[in-house]
Amino acid sequence: MAAVLRFALSRRIEGDARPILITATRAWLSEYGRPYGPGLPGLSLILAPVNTAVEALWALEQALRSGAVSLALGAVDAATLTQTRRLDFAAKQGGCVGLVLPRGLDGLSAARRRWRISTLASAVDPDDARAPGALRLTAELVRGRGERPGAWMLEQDDETHRLRLADRLAGDGLAAISHAGAPSGLAA
Repeated sequence: MAAVLRFALSRRIEGDARPILITATRAWLSEYGRPYGPGLPGLSLILAPVNTAVEALWALEQALRSGAVSLALGAVDAATLTQTRRLDFAAKQGGCVGLVLPRGLDGLSAARRRWRISTLASAVDPDDARAPGALRLTAELVRGRGERPGAWMLEQDDETHRLRLADRLAGDGLAAISHAGAPSGLAA
């Protein structure tokens, strides 16, 4: 889930100073833990714990519609097509990026993109071979409106605090997926 959250945070539009909202049920937060705000340099984080998935969807929709956040993340399982369509409209209205973080990619959704994120072994630290290097993950675009599916190996850039293509792939002409954030809308 840490890799999923890291990828989700990278979808924020670069340079947007509005805060980030994360809403999740208390059960989800006790299972996966709470994000550590000071560990996210330069980001303002709003954590909205709720009791039910319905409350999480409501908080997510209100945040997206208001335009007060740059990115709204909702840990919601089994959102219906109607609920995700409402979130997509709210994200467009507020000029925000919304992401639903389900445990699986089952069911219908109005999400513009569906991603499958998995962790990889970290890169080798250039200064100490025994130390862990940059965080690495694989981002697989399973479905995207008007986009070809594909998979990318990404790693954390410690200077910019964003994800970038892993060094060994950077010269292969593969398109970067994290350089400019995401347009407003909903993704899962």
